[in-house]
Amino acid sequence: MQIRRPPLATALSAALLTTGILPAHASGATGPRSIREGSVDAADLLAKVKTCRQISNGKYRKVAGASATVPVCGKNGAVFWKADMDIDCDGQRTTHCNEKIDPWFQNDTAFHQSNGLPLKSESLPYVVVPSPSSIWNYAGAGIRGGSVVAVIYAGRVEYAVVGDAGPSKIIGEASYATAKALGINPDPVTGGVNSGVTYILFKNSRVSPIESHGAAVALGERLAREFIAAN
Repeated sequence: MQIRRPPLATALSAALLTTGILPAHASGATGPRSIREGSVDAADLLAKVKTCRQISNGKYRKVAGASATVPVCGKNGAVFWKADMDIDCDGQRTTHCNEKIDPWFQNDTAFHQSNGLPLKSESLPYVVVPSPSSIWNYAGAGIRGGSVVAVIYAGRVEYAVVGDAGPSKIIGEASYATAKALGINPDPVTGGVNSGVTYILFKNSRVSPIESHGAAVALGERLAREFIAAN
């Protein structure tokens, strides 16, 4: 979990995107990639989360100091939210995730690999959930470390796991690897996107071992098809 980018930086990025002068690498255009990781289309998943049945007791902020505008919503077999993506670069030290690159770096994650070590943000797609609060408690909704998440952005689907917990009033954060896989700039300081990301978390699911991305994709594909059929 990292402290989010200052609202001023977020606002500046949004302004530059509007004017069209933000460099391609900063806007998230890190290169071509297949539209989906498996056989389920982003459009089919998004069609099932057009409306929100709010299950949280309030709403979350995207960044510290911003208005609370993001509810957690419920559907058959899943919970979801639509937010931004800030970059979590915590866990094991790697080439692109360490205290020299990320000023908010922490050498631990809320959930650990099967060998007890923290997760690797640089190589493992994972999502950060808000720490339990009066707004919402992820555990009460059937979500836990290792739960499967379908992360959707710009027509792309990436399967990830719940791997870390963040501030109790802020939502919208994922690992370096998640961002990179979706074509989003994964830099923990300058990367991320301000909106347009959908997170669908499948209830009562768990990838074992949590660090196996292949297992997350296989289970995610099955749960995504079941989610579409049930909603």
